Amino acid sequence: MDRRSFLLATGTLAISQLLIGCGGSNRTQLKVQLLKGSIPGQVVNEFQKNLQRQVESKFTPVDQIQDLFKQLQSWQEKPKTSDEQGWTRFIPFQQNQKTPVADLVTLGDYWLKAAIQQNLVEPINQGQIKQWSAVEEKWKQLVTRNDQGNPDPQGKVWATPYRWGNTVLIYDRQKFQKLGWTPQDWSDLWREEVRSHISLLNHPREVIGLVLKKLGKSYNTENLDQVPNLETELRTLNQQVKFYDSRTYLEPLIIGDTWLALAWSEDATPMLLRYPQLAAVIPQSGTSLWADLWVRPKGAVKDDLLNRWIDFCLQPAIAKQIAILTKTNSPTATNISASDIQEPLLNLLVNNPAVFDKSEFLLPLSDSATKQYETLFTKIKQG
Repeated sequence: MDRRSFLLATGTLAISQLLIGCGGSNRTQLKVQLLKGSIPGQVVNEFQKNLQRQVESKFTPVDQIQDLFKQLQSWQEKPKTSDEQGWTRFIPFQQNQKTPVADLVTLGDYWLKAAIQQNLVEPINQGQIKQWSAVEEKWKQLVTRNDQGNPDPQGKVWATPYRWGNTVLIYDRQKFQKLGWTPQDWSDLWREEVRSHISLLNHPREVIGLVLKKLGKSYNTENLDQVPNLETELRTLNQQVKFYDSRTYLEPLIIGDTWLALAWSEDATPMLLRYPQLAAVIPQSGTSLWADLWVRPKGAVKDDLLNRWIDFCLQPAIAKQIAILTKTNSPTATNISASDIQEPLLNLLVNNPAVFDKSEFLLPLSDSATKQYETLFTKIKQG
């Protein structure tokens, strides 16, 4: 899944729906649009059992975060006039068939700034969420932002995280057994033995970020010109890379066309379970983190119901289910142990605190810094 590509065009989406609970026009309904596969069905069923009989929940799965973002945009579009829709006296125009505004929507942390800036979401009332105190500080800081969408300790809480993952290195065990070593850190990408056998994500923040980490800097460095040797390191790394891709980048690894890939953990976990020749590692210098969040669309009104669902997701037993069944991590403390996790995933889901403390979310940068990352990345790829 390409978690961090922006497609900001607007438009109404055609999506399938999953209705949990019995139908009935007199029932109060909680409407949730969520990233497909990010919440187990049994968790939704358990929540529905706890609701009063006159309340039902409708969960609509959507394949891509970018589509959820586009849906948030479409809800804020102004209705077209009859002239804009091409009305004539002979052919009556058809009204836009907009999907009703959901009460909650999944959004990735990388998209939160744009959602706030474009006035697509409203703050979450964390005071009404009993389990908010259980959320670890790193995630509270992530979603506390000012009205421009930038992290701000004095800002408002704009979202609630419910699972997270990271960027990892996934590799072919058999190839590296022959080499006599296994990848452990970013510096291994520069080793001569893996030249032309590496794939990297086609994303400037991820690629330049890993080089910054190798150099002891932050993923969120604002001025790249002040980092000595950055461009030299990037050029050397580019000579190691077979291709850049963020969508179908693991298939070449499966067939042996590449030996080592930069990957989002959400993409890596199913491959690790399906192909025993593959293994993964979180680089020791620290890596980038991602989180799936609940956001409240502009105009959502069911405060009590949406707060109940958020609170439910943060309860320790439920948070544990979400993490184990979706093969991710929880933003709250759970009693997950190594025995709860399938062996191929242990390196990803049992976190080393020292590595975790060095890891970072990709936070919003200034427009000038963003342009600097994009320009440098394009320049390096062109050789």
